Parts: sequence; C-alpha cells; structure tokens
Amino acid sequence: MPGLLQTHADRRPFLLGRMRIMAALRDYFTMRDFVEVETSILTRSPGNETHLHAFATDLISPAGTRERYYLRTSPEFASKKLLAAGERRIVEFARVLRNRESGALHHPEFTLIEWYRANESWEAVAHDCCSIIALAAEIAGTTRFSFRGRTINPLAKPQRLSVVEAFRCHAGIDLLAVLPPERIERFAAAARDAGVRVAPTDSWGDIFSRVLLERIEPHLGNGQATILYDYPAVQSPLAQPKPSSPGLAERFELYACGIELANGFGELTDPVLQRARLEEQMVEKERIYGEQYPIDEEFIGALELMPPASGVALGLDRLVMLATGATRIDQVLWTPMIE
Repeated sequence: MPGLLQTHADRRPFLLGRMRIMAALRDYFTMRDFVEVETSILTRSPGNETHLHAFATDLISPAGTRERYYLRTSPEFASKKLLAAGERRIVEFARVLRNRESGALHHPEFTLIEWYRANESWEAVAHDCCSIIALAAEIAGTTRFSFRGRTINPLAKPQRLSVVEAFRCHAGIDLLAVLPPERIERFAAAARDAGVRVAPTDSWGDIFSRVLLERIEPHLGNGQATILYDYPAVQSPLAQPKPSSPGLAERFELYACGIELANGFGELTDPVLQRARLEEQMVEKERIYGEQYPIDEEFIGALELMPPASGVALGLDRLVMLATGATRIDQVLWTPMIE
C-alpha cells in the first residue's frame, strides 16, 4: 500500500511534534499539582448544548434489554462530579466524539485538554491557556504560529477584548442594547445594518453567532492571541452569571490566527438555574434538529456539592497544528477517520 506509506511519512513529523507537546503539557499540569483523570467515554447524557451532536449506541444487558447511551462530546459533566466528590485540580487529555463535524479544523474524533481549578476564577485557567500556547511553541522550536495568512507570536502577551467591545468596534453594534433575547427585532436590524444576513427564523443566538463569525472572528488572534471574554449569558449555558452584569457570563474564548483554541468558564454551580438553562437548550435543539438528549440528573445533583471553580477545554489537535505548521487536522491525528 504505497499510498498509505507515503501519507504516514508525510504526517509523521507532525505526529512526533504532537507526542513531544503532549509530554510537556503533562509535565506542566503535574508541576502545578493537577491530578490527571480518565472519565467515561460512554454516558447517558452527552451534553445539552443546542449545536453539539453526539454518536448514539445501545448498551445491551446479558438478558438482552437495551438502553440508549451516547459517546461523550466533552468530559465536562463527569469532571464536575469529581469536583463535587472532593477533587480540587484535575486535568484530562480527553478523546471526545462529535457528529456532524468534518473539515480542516474539525474531525468527528479529537482530543480536548480539559482542566478545572476549584476556588479559582476564570482568569486562572485563562492564564494557563496563555502559558500552554507558549510552551507548545517552545517545544516545537518556533516563535510564530500561522494559518491561512494570519500570524501570531505565541510568546506575546494576548490581547484582551470583551465581547461588548468587539461588537461595538468591529460590527458597530451596541450588544447591551439588544439584550435580553426578547429584543431580537432590534438585534436583527442592527445585524442587517452591519451587513450580516438575517433570516426570519433566526433565533437571538443564531444572529449572535453569525455576527461573531462574519464580523468579529476575522479580527481575533492577529499578531498575538486574543482572549475574548464576558459572553452573553444566553450563549453560555454552563457559565456563572457575571455578578456586575447579569446579562453577561463569566465565559472566555482564546483565539489564535483566527482559530478558536479554548472555551472556558467561571463554572455555574446553581442546580436550579443550570437545569433551566439545559432544558432551554434542548427545546431549541428540538426546534432546529428534531431531537433532544436527556438531562444528566447526577450532574445536576452534584452541583449542590461542587465548590466554586473555573474550567476550560482546549483543542489539543488545533494547538499542535499551529505549533507544527500543519494545515489540516488530519495531519496531526495518528489514524484519522476522515481525511
């Protein structure tokens, strides 16, 4: 199979870079007293965010009865149960699976580095993210990340930009004036004025996502990484409301070269509010996709015991792409399903 031999030979330098970066990141977390955990891939609830799609399977008992299970889209619910059980700093190099995802930056099976710090703010895990991209650059022997014509210095101090500032500067939209979601008509008009197409059936979140994609993201992670923070609460179902501005949430995303690398929160620990938010997400999922996933009742119950915490998921494969100079995610996967 000469094609296989050549493809692997072309991919191997990126894969060896991946190996070295993973080893260095494990050392990073060990030196900061994190416990590396391994949570279950098979779960009754794969997550309850509207646009995340899981792979489903059946668990068959020895008697032949069937129960619907899913392959996890994230280790988040399981990790928070461990925080509730008494762990205080945990990290997982988690293999996760998401359906309906394929492309240069997406693959149905990929790796998230997900970690949590109990009794620390989202600023702490955001700082980790910045340290990690610098460490990956050091291990790869580079001072420049590039992708599709955009370049950053991974060692430079990241730009910090609030979502409200980003919408005002790059789209000319006063985001606070179109919150809450009941002001959808005002938001739709502002988006159209910014040159963004809006469909009659779009939800508030649809409009937000389209403005973010078309008007904001092209400006993020150019020259240096960008920390985009203080997202609308309606777009952050797992994040703690911002105390000084309840319409916003303690959520941030890290961008490099226009690529979203990480998504983190000050974690929501109110079980009543969390249930309500997840149920809202599933109503929207039913409206758009005609399906829902069950709520993880054990997760909801665990929130009563969970301490205040911050957490973040960082895409290892995307980080390796930038550090090694790969141009497609399949180049940094040992055995990709889709190329």
